[in-house]
Amino acid sequence: MSFFNTASTSTTTAAAAPAPAEKDIEVPEIPTDSISSLAFSPAADYLAVGSWDNNVRLYEVGANGQTQGKAIYGHQGPVLSVCWNKEGNKAISGGADNAARMFDITTGQPQQVAQHDAPIKVVKWIETPQGGILATGSWDKTLKYWDLRTPNPVASVQLPERCYTMDVQYPLLVVGTAERHIQIYNLTNPTSPYKTITSPLKWQTRVVSCFTNSPNSGFAVGSIEGRVAIQYVEEKDSAGNFSFKCHRKDQSPASKDQSLVYAVNDISFHPVQGTFSTCGSDGSIHYWDKDARTRLKTFETAPGPITATTFNRNGTIFAYAISYDWSKGHSGMTPGHPNKLMLHACKEDELKRRPKK
Repeated sequence: MSFFNTASTSTTTAAAAPAPAEKDIEVPEIPTDSISSLAFSPAADYLAVGSWDNNVRLYEVGANGQTQGKAIYGHQGPVLSVCWNKEGNKAISGGADNAARMFDITTGQPQQVAQHDAPIKVVKWIETPQGGILATGSWDKTLKYWDLRTPNPVASVQLPERCYTMDVQYPLLVVGTAERHIQIYNLTNPTSPYKTITSPLKWQTRVVSCFTNSPNSGFAVGSIEGRVAIQYVEEKDSAGNFSFKCHRKDQSPASKDQSLVYAVNDISFHPVQGTFSTCGSDGSIHYWDKDARTRLKTFETAPGPITATTFNRNGTIFAYAISYDWSKGHSGMTPGHPNKLMLHACKEDELKRRPKK
């Protein structure tokens, strides 16, 4: 079946039956352990996939959603984060071996490019007017900036706690740490926070994600308690701040007040529309419009938690991982737990902004 709905299939179904929904495509030859992170190259449809099996895999995604494994390289511990440089010719990853590694797709050579005293939870590429910089956030409570032409960090910033999540939309960089601290940086002054706030959500921060294609700068925060907050950076825009519940299920139709609550594992903003996805431990994915404050789409529930999501550079492909996220502890790691990497062909109407209410 074609990824972009171009194939004409001749089937003899009853005229009254609705056309079946276009099936999402499962990527073959995937990691042997849970998938932690996904990132598309900004230059082509190459997908980097980080896993708890200590490896990063790079796939090329073709026009019809067929994928081809292009490369694999390793860390000496689980891989927690992946990103690309601006040219899309180098994949960068951070892991539990306290190292960030860069893989050059032209030479096929990996090399270590960053070092911390504890696992590197997040790697992000920052394209500045002066050139590209790698930012690494670690459980050693530091944020470091690296110019990859030199072996030592160009700057190191002390964080209030362990880094759990980080995102960048130049000149905005947002870091979420343990104990619900959120630090906002203006990258014209990258070593001291522009603002430090406590998360608007009452529970542990799982993910922060910066707005795309937005006139006013801001970010979304997802917590372990099935809730997302939309937060603007500037005080003048604070009337737009709000939070909403998601990734919850009623235990029984009668007991509305006793819902099962799941973690929001990832938030991805569409690069063109500025709408966004959330995914959770409940195996569900939703698309949302923050400005119209409305839900745009709900995916069929997956057979396991969704651990990571990402859009490709022009927002035509949405990749998501179905993996165990340890949300139920050791007992939830059952034999044969699904571990899948899926590709969804984005239709324009499912991500289009709605008129403001």
